[in-house]
Amino acid sequence: MEGAQNGGCTVKTVFTTGEAAKICKVSQQTIIRCFDSGQLKGFRVPGSKFRRIPRDVLYKFMKDNGIPTDALESGKRKALVVDDDPDLVELLQDVLESDGRFEVRAVNNGFDAGMMVKEYRPDIIVLDVMLPDINGKEVCQRVRTDPAMDDVKIICISGMVEADKIDSLREAGANDFLQKPFEMETVLERVCKLLDMEVGAKN
Repeated sequence: MEGAQNGGCTVKTVFTTGEAAKICKVSQQTIIRCFDSGQLKGFRVPGSKFRRIPRDVLYKFMKDNGIPTDALESGKRKALVVDDDPDLVELLQDVLESDGRFEVRAVNNGFDAGMMVKEYRPDIIVLDVMLPDINGKEVCQRVRTDPAMDDVKIICISGMVEADKIDSLREAGANDFLQKPFEMETVLERVCKLLDMEVGAKN
């Protein structure tokens, strides 16, 4: 089964409407509407109103509607690391890739981050606040001005400690904040939490 060998993690065969929406990069309401109109075949959990969509059905739906299927085929979540410290980038890439459930790309400045977000469409961004060109707050704001990026989660990382600056990052669209230095396992835990994934569920 494709992807079943990814770090020992099993590939999901049935998706919720929320999961299907993230994979297709559309709103959950769009998936529900397609499900209810019969465009997207699926089933309801017996005794409940919960909708479920089998993998093969979702794959056909994506193909029929011209939606890239790479997110479904790899079964991995996309992470983008933005930091100008090459050693930290390497550590972050290692911890995410060794989990087996992430595909990771990295850039070292805010300009490239803006370009990469549009091209790569990550599920989550680990973003250094102090970048050499534009600051992380501005990157947050740029991501949040694009409605197609509503579901992208952003974790800001920085050595700064001022509470008001952390608050302004959250106002700009950051979902979480980690102060340097931090344990790599903590980053993985926060990433999994934001993406509704089980922590350490790779085996």
